This record gives sequence, structure tokens and C-alpha cells, in this order.
Amino acid sequence: MKQSQRFTLGELARLVDGQCRGDADFPIQSVATISQAQRHDLTWVMDEKYARQLSDCKAGAVILPPNVSCDHISSVVCSNPELALAMVLERIQPPPPYPPPGIDPTAILAGDVHLGTGAAIGPRAVIQKNVHIGDRTIIQAGVFIGEDAAIGSDCVIWPNVVIRERCQLGNRVIIHPNSTIGADGFGYNMVDGKFKKIPQIGSVRIEDDVEIGANSCIDRAKCGETVIGRGTKIDNQVQIAHNVQVGPDCCLVAQVGIAGSTTLGHHVMLAGKVGIRDHVTIGDGVQVAACSCVASSIEAGEILLGVPAQPKADYFQEQVAVRRAAKMVQKFRELEKRVQHLEAKNHPKSG
Repeated sequence: MKQSQRFTLGELARLVDGQCRGDADFPIQSVATISQAQRHDLTWVMDEKYARQLSDCKAGAVILPPNVSCDHISSVVCSNPELALAMVLERIQPPPPYPPPGIDPTAILAGDVHLGTGAAIGPRAVIQKNVHIGDRTIIQAGVFIGEDAAIGSDCVIWPNVVIRERCQLGNRVIIHPNSTIGADGFGYNMVDGKFKKIPQIGSVRIEDDVEIGANSCIDRAKCGETVIGRGTKIDNQVQIAHNVQVGPDCCLVAQVGIAGSTTLGHHVMLAGKVGIRDHVTIGDGVQVAACSCVASSIEAGEILLGVPAQPKADYFQEQVAVRRAAKMVQKFRELEKRVQHLEAKNHPKSG
């Protein structure tokens, strides 16, 4: 296993433009959480509420915000610990397990595949005819790429990804294992009591700098394109149906499901297990809380939650009303018992 790069705490402080407190020559071997960190690990604290956990921490060093102090552990103090941590992880990470440039002897390529300079094709990959792969793109083991597909430069396609025919990927796209790009959209007509498949003749276009998590599916359009806008980040197990248009710099968290012909603006954030019905428009900057269900179009900038999803203020007002109603029901039951007691006292049954 290839080892990560090692640095002193002082070097990492300079990297993140932070202030080193304690032993600047302390060697950092890895990064770990507060509970798991050991003597030569670096850990981190993002805000003051987690600082008390440092009392039992075994880490050799910690990244801290300016409002947190820690006397028994060497530290790097910086204004944005989260960004600093990302910079450290990027610098200290082990080299990724990429295949070398060239074509693995077990890969199967059609005769007219176009490979860019420095591209790498891993073991048992299958690439069909008239596929274009850009410079320095990495195709890992077991990937399937269908006819007339195109993949840009500096992409990483991890094992067992399927990219079907005519799909187009931009530059610097990352697709994690077992995801499928360009499967048929889910479309059927009921004819004489039986489902008749509607042909799905469109494609998928994924723009630059998109990352797609493991086991996610992006379906091809019935006609035209399903589009994932530049810079969008998609988590694991996300389903995007046919003809969906996702704008730039959106964030779709695990198990989001988006039904067909829905349009998302830019910087839309959908938390885990959000469901969106078909043919709706989600405006720019909309945020939808986890497990919510969106049944109608949403104006730009809204924050929604609930089933069905509704604006944040309306949701909390409704929850307050529900809690008050529960208390009122309890009071009503108590009053009902008192009335029944009084009636029984004033009108005793005849013997």
C-alpha cells in the first residue's frame, strides 16, 4: 500500500496560512477524528461546542478556530478550520490507485476508439466503437462505455461504471463505482391492460467538474437530453429520471429521487431522501430538508421541508399548531371526565 506524504506541523501551518502553537517540528503521519486519533495523528475542531472532547484526545496536533484554546496539544489556529482540513487532506492523501497510461491487455476496445494523450484503460474495460476519451482520463477496471459516447479530459471513471451509447461527459468528471449513465428512462403506456415500453432515444450530457457517487443512476432522455450542470455534486444512490435538467453547482445528497422532466436551477441543495415529482421547476438556490417530498414548483431562494414540502416558516407554524392541538385534546378529555363526574353526581342512577 502506498503511503501518504508526511509533513511537520509547521509545514502544514504554512500550507493553510495558520498560526502554529507548540511543536512546529512535530511529524504528522495521518489525520483522524478526535475519538480515533493517536500520537502522530492530526485532528480538528470546527467550533467551540466540540472543544471539550479534546480533554481525552490522544492526537499529537489539532486544527482549531481562533476562539478555541488547547494547552496540552500542539495546534494550528486558522480562521476557517474546515477549509484548512480539506487542504491538509488533499496534501497528505496517498496517491490514488490509478492504472498506468495505456491500455491493459485484458481490456476490449473497438478498432476506432479515440484515446487522448496519457489516457489509461484498466483491466477488462469494454469500450465500443466510435468512443472518444480525452487526455489523461482514467478508465478503471470493468467499465463499459457504449457506442458514440464521449468523455472529456482528466476524468476518473471508477470500476464497473456503465456509460451507455451516445452519452457525453465533460472535463474533470468523476463517477464512482457501479453507477449507470444513460439507462433507459422509465416510460410505459398501458395498452389493452399491458405495459408497452416507450422507446428512450435521447442521451445524457454531463458537464465539466461534476462528481457522481456510487450506485447512482442518471437515465437517458426519451427525446433530447438529460443534463447535469457543471460543478454539480451527486451523492451515492441518487436516481435522476429521463429529461431532468439539473443546473450548475447543485448538491444532491444520498437517495434523492427526481422524477422525469423536472428542472432544477443553479445552487439547488436537496438533502437525503428528498423526492421530487415530475414536471416541476425548482428555482435557483432552493434548499429542501431531508425526507421531504416536493409536489409542485418552487420559487427561487425558498427553504422547504415536510411532506408535502412547504416553506420553512409555514412548516414550523403548522408544527406548533399540531402540538397545541394535542394539548387541547388532552384538556378536552380532562374536561369531559369532569363533566361526566358532575353529571353522575347530580343525576345518580335510581336503585
